[in-house]
Amino acid sequence: MNLKPKEVLTDEEIQKGLRIVIWDGLSVEVMTVFTGGAFLVAMALLLGANNVQIGLLATLSLVTNISQMLSIWLVRRFNNRRAIAVYCAFLARIPLIIIGVSVLWFSNGTLNLLIFFLFFYYFFGSIAGPSWNSWMKDMVPENMLGSYFSRRSRYTQTLNVVLSIILALVLDFIKERYKQYELTTYAIFFIIAGVIGVTGGYILSKAPEPMAHVSNANMFTLFRQPLKNANFRRLLVFNSAWVFALNIATPFFTVFLLKGLGLPLSYIIILTIVSQLFSILTLRMWGIFSDRYSNKSIIALSAPLYIVCIIAWCFVGIYSQRYANLILLAIIYMFTGIATAGVNLSLTNIGLKLAPKEDAIVYLSVKNIVTAIFSSLGPLLGGVLADYFTNRSLHISAQWISPHINKVFRLVELHEWNFLFLIGALLALFSLELLTRVKEVGEVDKDIVKRIMRTSIRSNLKEYFLIGNIISWHEQLKAILRKKGRPYTKI
Repeated sequence: MNLKPKEVLTDEEIQKGLRIVIWDGLSVEVMTVFTGGAFLVAMALLLGANNVQIGLLATLSLVTNISQMLSIWLVRRFNNRRAIAVYCAFLARIPLIIIGVSVLWFSNGTLNLLIFFLFFYYFFGSIAGPSWNSWMKDMVPENMLGSYFSRRSRYTQTLNVVLSIILALVLDFIKERYKQYELTTYAIFFIIAGVIGVTGGYILSKAPEPMAHVSNANMFTLFRQPLKNANFRRLLVFNSAWVFALNIATPFFTVFLLKGLGLPLSYIIILTIVSQLFSILTLRMWGIFSDRYSNKSIIALSAPLYIVCIIAWCFVGIYSQRYANLILLAIIYMFTGIATAGVNLSLTNIGLKLAPKEDAIVYLSVKNIVTAIFSSLGPLLGGVLADYFTNRSLHISAQWISPHINKVFRLVELHEWNFLFLIGALLALFSLELLTRVKEVGEVDKDIVKRIMRTSIRSNLKEYFLIGNIISWHEQLKAILRKKGRPYTKI
């Protein structure tokens, strides 16, 4: 493979590269669906994982981001981002094949084996990440970052929807008819994922790379640069606080549905698909507004909606009727899809935008490393808290008594995982205050963007009917809190 970068890319080479990166994204999505999310949690539970071990699995992909320091050294040493990304992609995906073969070989596959090889999967993937990010920053025209990556995300998420429902139905069928082969099915999934992942690495090797201009400064000096940049430092503080708060709760959503509510895996995947569909429907809108206005404004609008969704999890399971819980879960997943589309797209783009071109890989790596430290602490703390709250609960109810009716209404019922959801939501709400300190070039006040979005929603009701006045709930809540905080004045 000829992986040498070129000094300048032609328009034709750039267009070819953009197409290849989309195909690579599709192969990565196949790999992720087969080995991640609800399927990985279900497999871990099948192997007997407890809350702390589930938290550890969620932490692996985060704590290994520290290896991005090695990525920077490799880029400075060889100045070939494509070679680093491609070779590390191969090294990252081979462990998936090993996991599948090992589980087939050892009929009573162990959780420790899964964790051990997943570590290398995430480790080499983390090394590839900064090289890929810096490569994409130079290859994708800056004026189309939002629209291009939103289009790529729509394609990958559409594939995710189709594959997820097929795999869930297969697993439920195996579990019901041939339960003895359930673990074998997961092993086959890992082998398929590894093979497709290696194929995707080969596809990625065909994308062109423009020559990078790497600084010759000392490594420690380079790492101090992003921390000396006051604005980028404020972004790090917000991003770290945000991911720490979310990761206390989000890794345990699937555990709660499988163990707490006893839902079949196919139900959980369908709910995930609902979230993916609504994310796909709104990604284009978020991408357009991100390019036209600012990423910070999009985060300020979509992040509060995500927090509302996390709080809503505290009310799941209050009543015993399955249909009532499913309706609430469907609503939660709908709005979660809308919110995560805006948050994830904008957080990625604002990091790319605030990083200077000549030191992009350093800035992005520092961002990933710092946020990874806080991200990895979240699931571990969540696992410990889940165990702590196992035998503790909080019940708040209201009772109506009349001559003919005696009815008790459950208002709040917190236990084990629900406590995590509430704690995570409150911390995420506090972290949003840190976003106001970040400055972005071309920033437009979120109230202006909000008014423009409402106008677009009204004129394109069929396309954007999902978003309404809910995007302003954060300001309304702050206004109420300010009002309550004012001293009482007698008139």
